[in-house]
Amino acid sequence: MITFKGIGFKYFALFMALVAIAGGVYLTFFHSSGFVKTEAVIVSLAEGSEDEDSHTTRYRATVEYTVDGQTYTGDLDIESASYKVGQKVSVLYDPKDPGVVHSGGLFGVYVLGVGVVLLGAIVGTEIKKRKALKAVRATQAENGGADYPPSVPGPERKLYFVTDLGTVKAGHRLEDEQRNVLYEAKMTKFSLAAPFGFDFIDHEHGKTTPHLVGHEESVERDSLIFDNHYTFTFDGQDIWKHLRKNGVSVQSSLTGLARAEYKILRDGQQIAVAVASSQNVHEEDEAAKSKLASLAPVQGFYRVTTTETDLNLLFVTLLAFARSAASDDHGGSRRILVNTVKKI
Repeated sequence: MITFKGIGFKYFALFMALVAIAGGVYLTFFHSSGFVKTEAVIVSLAEGSEDEDSHTTRYRATVEYTVDGQTYTGDLDIESASYKVGQKVSVLYDPKDPGVVHSGGLFGVYVLGVGVVLLGAIVGTEIKKRKALKAVRATQAENGGADYPPSVPGPERKLYFVTDLGTVKAGHRLEDEQRNVLYEAKMTKFSLAAPFGFDFIDHEHGKTTPHLVGHEESVERDSLIFDNHYTFTFDGQDIWKHLRKNGVSVQSSLTGLARAEYKILRDGQQIAVAVASSQNVHEEDEAAKSKLASLAPVQGFYRVTTTETDLNLLFVTLLAFARSAASDDHGGSRRILVNTVKKI
């Protein structure tokens, strides 16, 4: 079984728009080209499909009409819930073969209109994305750029990655053991189609950088041969390509508690270890909970051990896993099992 959304859905919508436009053009200008209009009477109805919105049944109509004194019957090519026996309708027949009849409605124009509107929405969204990305990059340049500083190790510290759940503008933050927020991503712009606007705030160094974070995109193949793929765009680039471009690799596996563990490396050197957590990400919160359900790992919550003094790239890496269903650094979901078996 193959399912997809995000960028896959965009291409699917584009395909459907082009199909609708082509179908609309054919139905409007070619399907009944040269046909003659006449009046017919519906003589019988057959039950067709059901309208999912109104839960009404559509019917296929058989009509009777006369051409040059001879009576013909034929089935209309469009279903309708408003058809009634005895109703007079306009139809189109082929003068070369009067037995061939088509509906005289505007269905082709409707299909063409739907295709044009859908195509316009796709193109408009793409233009909007490009303008937003251009504006963000201009702001980044004004603030000194969005490049990551070199990795500088410091004392080891324990941090907690937390995701806001239950809100439209879901953000993320890294806290220390005293619950001080060291680094966070606050959503500044919510959009159903275009990427989300975020301010990435480095509280330790007093720097704020805007970024565009796309909607989650996925391809689920449900196959032992082909892996699933989950991703999203980060400033217009696939998040996993963005991380690899900046030297990040992640070795993922499962711990003895069946929790995902991520060893995060930069240029081959380990900079952090993150372990999936429940929403009670701080240990004292988890210890205070007695229900087992509250201890189950939840996507977007991690306990992190790191020596990094600048949390920028580490935060983006954790964000990649928090905002997707991926469990490895290529956006897949099966490699973590292979790595776990290798550890045994």
